[in-house]
Amino acid sequence: MGKDYYEILGISKKATEDEIKKAYRNMALKYHPDKNKSPEAEEKFKLIAEAYEVLSDKKKRDIYDQFGEEGLSGNVPPGGAGMSGFGPGGGSYKFSYHGDPRQTFAQFFGTDNPFEMFFGGSGGGIHIDPHHGMDTDSFGFSTGFGGNTDRVAKNKTYKQDPPIEHYLNVSLEEVLKGCMKKMKIIRKVPGVSGTFRKQDKVLTINVKPGWKAGTKITFPREGDQNPGTIPSDIVFIIQDKPHKIFKRDGPDITYTAKVSLKDALTGCRVMVPTLDSEEIPLRMNDVITPQTIRRISGRGLPYPKEPSKRGDLIVKFDIQFPTSLTNDQKRAIAELLP
Repeated sequence: MGKDYYEILGISKKATEDEIKKAYRNMALKYHPDKNKSPEAEEKFKLIAEAYEVLSDKKKRDIYDQFGEEGLSGNVPPGGAGMSGFGPGGGSYKFSYHGDPRQTFAQFFGTDNPFEMFFGGSGGGIHIDPHHGMDTDSFGFSTGFGGNTDRVAKNKTYKQDPPIEHYLNVSLEEVLKGCMKKMKIIRKVPGVSGTFRKQDKVLTINVKPGWKAGTKITFPREGDQNPGTIPSDIVFIIQDKPHKIFKRDGPDITYTAKVSLKDALTGCRVMVPTLDSEEIPLRMNDVITPQTIRRISGRGLPYPKEPSKRGDLIVKFDIQFPTSLTNDQKRAIAELLP
């Protein structure tokens, strides 16, 4: 007795084209051998693909409905009803399944790896190569049906959509110690009957100590899933969040201390804040000029490749000049300064 393709897909004989697609989609994902490790999954996966190849094609389905699986093999009783229009003498027809259910899966979903498309996996580029040495006409009906055959595109390489880039702001405190960021994305994925639906997903980014602005973190193939293309990579680009008191220069950070003109000339003690929430006293005995710089070693940011090693905290000075002076003050300063 021939195969019951309707029973294999779990649909009625009156099933619509959309119902056939929906049934194949659900069954193929359920029994894909990469996901389903049961002993019968491989054979079930092949039968599901074969059933879909027949029922999704109107001509094949019409012959199957009239004559069953034998009709598709060319074994039609003499004078079979409704066959005279398919070729001279009504006998030039034949369907032979190519035997590669993964090829059917790849054509339907746009990828031959369900884990890349539906379960968040990653890997290399998708390449479909039906290398079974079959004739392209064996996939469909022979030319006796008028030459309108189903053909398989051999050696077809799918192109990947361009990457989608997002900036990720991180504070200097987060760069100092490292942190974990969770980013929610909304992407378009295939639904049933050729439609699309929105899918929320949270991506986790482990920001390492010392990461520089411009560092890129790539999540392969997490973008929209469009038919016939490989989903885009999602790329996050590290961007330094502006700090209230510090400026970054690689592993070094800069702090500008405000000092009065009197302190700049006579000496003072400056309290320098750090990213570690501490303050370091810095004694300035020499005259401070606008070009004066002091370095506090090891109080900057970690080096990305050597997190145990840190850059410097550079201290610059902003001398606060008086906005006005009295005549007496001017004379006194003139007498004191060379």
